[in-house]
Amino acid sequence: MSQLQFGVIGLGRMGGNLAAQALAKGMKVAGYDFHPASADLLGKGLIQVQDYQGFVANLARPRVIFIYIPAGHAVDDCADKLSEILEDGDVIVDGGNSYWGDSIRRHKKYLEKGIHFVDLGTSGGISGAESGACFMLGGTPEESAIIEPILTSLSVSGGYVHAGPPGAGHFVKLVHNGIEYGMLEAIGEGMALLEACPLKLNIQATLDVYTRGSVIRGWLIELMAAAYRQNDGLEKIDSYVDDTGEVNWLVDDAMHMEVPTPVIAMAVMQLINSRDEKKNWAKAISMIRHGFGGHAYGHSQVSEDERYRGRVGQYYFNGLDPNTIVHREE
Repeated sequence: MSQLQFGVIGLGRMGGNLAAQALAKGMKVAGYDFHPASADLLGKGLIQVQDYQGFVANLARPRVIFIYIPAGHAVDDCADKLSEILEDGDVIVDGGNSYWGDSIRRHKKYLEKGIHFVDLGTSGGISGAESGACFMLGGTPEESAIIEPILTSLSVSGGYVHAGPPGAGHFVKLVHNGIEYGMLEAIGEGMALLEACPLKLNIQATLDVYTRGSVIRGWLIELMAAAYRQNDGLEKIDSYVDDTGEVNWLVDDAMHMEVPTPVIAMAVMQLINSRDEKKNWAKAISMIRHGFGGHAYGHSQVSEDERYRGRVGQYYFNGLDPNTIVHREE
């Protein structure tokens, strides 16, 4: 069997770690980045090329070039430059989070030049790139056959799928990210409940047991338990939730497809809400409530007392001693 080989543009967290994994498995890898390759990658045998022409000089046909750069015009610019130097039958693989509609357009554009452009959803995070990723490919069967040996070697067992025609890889990865957002929102809400509970909960131990045989066990819960332990709770963490925005595209797609996705849409809204320091929506509501009911601007002890004491039945907590919970019946 001939040696597997490929090039990679973008030697950051994903591209760099996939290259390292490939080198450790005996593949030949040529890499390009605006910044010099790390000593670790070079020590493992990475061929650092100084320009895109270096891929032509160092890789055998059909050449396979992975792109791991941020989505957008940069992908078009990169692929345009590659298409000028690559030869018929060579393959450009967009492994980032590009929009699936853009991937369909690019596939058609570069195929007219004899260059294959395929879209590859990549999941598993940094650890997956290091030890075994999850790949979702969009392209023709012929294109899949060219790069499948590389992808099956770099994926976890069973972690590769030819999802469908051009655009399919990035679409199923986009749906994957939407599911992820919904799951993260549910975990976040659960954490808020654990923190707010008036009982003296052992939250760390609870998270640990969630990872052991529970219905909600899984990698995300394991990450939550580990991060809670590492940071000694939530207090030190900034509440601003960062993201790259691709699930916004999915919510828009869902509306065009007329597919209801309330959990994913709300998760996106909550994420955006985490960045809202001005809270103008709350100020507007406060102004209206003051106008029709004379409600206070800001905290009101009178309202707080009514909130907790106006309800006679069911659950009531006096707010004084976390160990004192009063359950009243009508």
